[in-house]
Amino acid sequence: MSAQNEFAFFPGCVLSQAAKESKMSLEAIAPILGIKLHEIKGWSCCGASQAQCIDPMAALVANARNIALAEQMNMPVLTTCSTCMLTLTKAKNALDKGAKERINTFLKEGNMQYQGTSEITSLLWVLYQNVETLKAKVIKPLSNLKVALFYGCHSLRPEKELVKESSTNPNSFETVVEAIGAKIVPFEKRLDCCGFHASYPAVKSVQKMSSQIVGNADKNGADCVVTPCPLCQMQLDIYQERYQDAQNSDVRKPIINLSQLVGLALGLSNEQLGLDLNIIDATKLA
Repeated sequence: MSAQNEFAFFPGCVLSQAAKESKMSLEAIAPILGIKLHEIKGWSCCGASQAQCIDPMAALVANARNIALAEQMNMPVLTTCSTCMLTLTKAKNALDKGAKERINTFLKEGNMQYQGTSEITSLLWVLYQNVETLKAKVIKPLSNLKVALFYGCHSLRPEKELVKESSTNPNSFETVVEAIGAKIVPFEKRLDCCGFHASYPAVKSVQKMSSQIVGNADKNGADCVVTPCPLCQMQLDIYQERYQDAQNSDVRKPIINLSQLVGLALGLSNEQLGLDLNIIDATKLA
């Protein structure tokens, strides 16, 4: 990839447990693309938005520590979870805009210090910035695969925090998927919310939201829905049967991670990419 191709890898809780296929596929495609991932030793949960509502100071200290661990490695932070990316980015923004001195008083107790030298990025953004390298590595163009691209909220919003591209007219995801040859179908729900963070307090609304996403992808002829966020993938895949039944819909659609789609174009097997672990069968996409 680029000259800077080594990253302090922040897997986050979900990749360590419920979304193991996302981690598997990321680690499978990384060496092929020249991306070197060094998992941050001793990382802790980012808080996934909820912890910040309960104790914002503790959450900020925890994420300052996560970033400081990456700074000790002299590497930028890469995560494939959009919520982790947003949470870490918001923490970095707060630290760089005046909170650093106070938070470092807490980190000092662990002989650590936040300096502000490590940037936060995502798999989607790294692929987008190195799209020509990605294109050159494709050995199995996905020209027969029709995909609906679902960004997920935290890949784009809030725009003022992420400052990467327009949250209403993004093109990073499309650029990456076009490079690997898949056919992108029209998808009115591409910028919608999957409902992950509201699953418990607003289950009926989330059932409807998630079902509409799956239904819209099917209506437009997609073979599958692809997302860069493992939380969105989980929400639309794990609960799909239940939510579709609740909405009296017989539509079932594979929901796969961006890293899994890229892996298919790189010629990797279903087993290498964890596609056999997806709840809605995704093994027939290859």
